[in-house]
Amino acid sequence: MAKQARTPPDAADPERPNEMGRKLRMRRAIKGLSLQEVAERAEISVGLLSQIERGVTTPSLKSLRQICAALAMPIGWLFDLAEAEHDDVVVRASARRTLDLGPKGMRKELLSPDAVPGIQMIRIVIRPGGASGEPYNNPAGTKCGTVLAGTLGLEVDGQDYILETGDSFAFAATQMHRFWCVGDQTVDLIWVVTPAIY
Repeated sequence: MAKQARTPPDAADPERPNEMGRKLRMRRAIKGLSLQEVAERAEISVGLLSQIERGVTTPSLKSLRQICAALAMPIGWLFDLAEAEHDDVVVRASARRTLDLGPKGMRKELLSPDAVPGIQMIRIVIRPGGASGEPYNNPAGTKCGTVLAGTLGLEVDGQDYILETGDSFAFAATQMHRFWCVGDQTVDLIWVVTPAIY
């Protein structure tokens, strides 16, 4: 009997509205800026910005940072904050801040407390077809992680890797990298970065 691919039980519903796009659009409206004005400030195309706002395209971390800078808003504002008490040591499952990058992208959950900025642990759920975008890097630090479910594609400095459930990785954050979901099973992974980026 063929083994069926299993989707993580709490993987995001692909039909749920794009909360990140709604927040960006709302912030742009509050600032009284047009798509063209924000796109120019963020140094991206108007079409890309429109697609991100509508949840059609998943933005890269670089694009997201540029858009937030153009809107004069911290990227942290895009995370949904659970209505639960936060602690400097423990993050309860019910109190994780989440960032949903749209139905065709991924969801990120912050697992480590903000009071420890030297390191950040993130759970990333990547839906089929979802990817981090164009290769990017960070000015300093290290990244590592492990795949909990699904098959992850990872590119580091032009070298492609395919990671299966249970595989792990580590590399210097200064190296150019990107990652994506391979196949039709949702990827669930733990991603750790030093220092914190959100």
